[in-house]
Amino acid sequence: MLNAEKRKTLLLLLPVLLVLIGYVLYPSIETILESFKKNGGFSVHNYTDFFGSKAAANLQALWNSVYISLLSVFFSALIGVPLAYIFNRYDFPGRQFFSNIAIMPIVLPSLVGVMAFMFLYGEAGLVPNFIKDVLHLSEVPFSIGGVSGILLVHAYTMYPYFYMTTSSALNNIDPSLEEAAYNLGSSKSKVFWKVTFPLLTPGLVAASLLVFMVSMASFSAPFLLAGGYRVLSLQIYFSKINGDLEMAATQSVILSVVSISFLLFMRWYQGRKDYRMASKGIGAHRSEVNNPLLKWVMVTLGIIAMIILLLPHLTLLILSLVPEGGWTWQTYPQAFSLENFRLLFEDPNIWDPVKNSLIMSVLACAGVFVFGIITSYALVKRSFIGKNLLDILVMIPWALPATVVGMNLILAFNKPSPFSFGQVLVGTFWILPLAYFIRFIPLVVRSTSAVLEQMDDSIEEAAQNLGAKWFYTFRRVVIPIIMPGVLSGTLLAFVQAVGEFPTSVLLYTIGNRPISIEIMNQLRMFNIGQAAAFGMIQVGLIAIVMYIAYKFFGVKTENTL
Repeated sequence: MLNAEKRKTLLLLLPVLLVLIGYVLYPSIETILESFKKNGGFSVHNYTDFFGSKAAANLQALWNSVYISLLSVFFSALIGVPLAYIFNRYDFPGRQFFSNIAIMPIVLPSLVGVMAFMFLYGEAGLVPNFIKDVLHLSEVPFSIGGVSGILLVHAYTMYPYFYMTTSSALNNIDPSLEEAAYNLGSSKSKVFWKVTFPLLTPGLVAASLLVFMVSMASFSAPFLLAGGYRVLSLQIYFSKINGDLEMAATQSVILSVVSISFLLFMRWYQGRKDYRMASKGIGAHRSEVNNPLLKWVMVTLGIIAMIILLLPHLTLLILSLVPEGGWTWQTYPQAFSLENFRLLFEDPNIWDPVKNSLIMSVLACAGVFVFGIITSYALVKRSFIGKNLLDILVMIPWALPATVVGMNLILAFNKPSPFSFGQVLVGTFWILPLAYFIRFIPLVVRSTSAVLEQMDDSIEEAAQNLGAKWFYTFRRVVIPIIMPGVLSGTLLAFVQAVGEFPTSVLLYTIGNRPISIEIMNQLRMFNIGQAAAFGMIQVGLIAIVMYIAYKFFGVKTENTL
């Protein structure tokens, strides 16, 4: 017979296992099985097609996806790591303001960011045409598109991952370690490469993983900028809309294998050495920049960087003020008004995508909020057989690209199943909130687990020794302590859900289309102003949530990673 503690553990695990098996494992298995089907029977024909001589497009798309993802990691690190080092190690006028501006790309959803870059740096973009007019050139000096355009957008939108993780790591380094190296005669460059850089490795590995995964799953930039350039996430989408679900499943499995392989490689690389410090000093300190020339050079560079970082946001605002017909064949917009925003509040049909996004994001985040607390507590504070397996199941949605998660749900729930209560979920309102929920489970579990691991077990024991029941202790003692971690993950989940595009484009219906899908529809109809107005609402929603989380709950953006 089970004792009281084992019964509590079992009661915690049952709902967790039910959710993970039903909505993570089962859909993944369905996709794998579908990839081995051909004409109703079992076959490896899909894989021979993928890797065969007739499948040059698929192999090219696979290589392009890996190639772009590796370059995205490189360029994001090239921007994010130096910025973090400068802002965290040197003090100069405006440093705090510039460091806050440095994370602004995080509030720009992927589709909205790509749209802003198109109208900013594309062939008909404001910047190339402005330079052309000023210099009296016969044609624009440059325009983004193809691989260069994708990499530019990726570097801009993904470098904050490196910036925030590196900033956090730098602030946790014991300064006495570097001081000891200086006292032993080491130069600044040697101290950086031999002492500082190795201690940054865990943060750099985490950021590399995140950027690689996001880039492999990238859909918006290739969708709008690639032209004829193929990537695997797009191939999955094209296979799905062409009705070839078997090949879409095969492509999903291949993309998953590549992403998970990179995850395992980076975890192996990180585990080769021990990065713990034996002591903790007084905290990182910044050096005052005393050279007047260097000081103002840094301020000038900070202002230039600020302008470059804010240009996409400003472009989005300008476009949102262009009424229908206000910018067609002309080089620059010809008229500005609030017509696009007025329509949003006067026409209920135009407001529907905003309402849908809010409802679905709130539903998904409420789910991951509750599920994240229960799962994290079970993983960190309870002992049971198969804990590592449960941890792997929790992390699968993080390792899988968004297009793969979407295909998994299509193949699992396009027919009745026990996990859908005998209903077909594909084509209903509920499939998108479910997709968002699954996608963002790891965000809340990771952030909550980090706080739980720091909580001393004696706190719970003391409450129970004073007569408190377990549930009362959990509700009144544990949850208030871990709430910052839970809110951090939930905040990031909401920010991602409001701007989610890859899973939405695979699963949406007319009745539940979110903002990102409506932006795509408006762009297809060349209604630029209305698309930008929806984009501004997306950015506004994200900014409001982040402000509320920081102001009232003390959750900082850098703590959400």
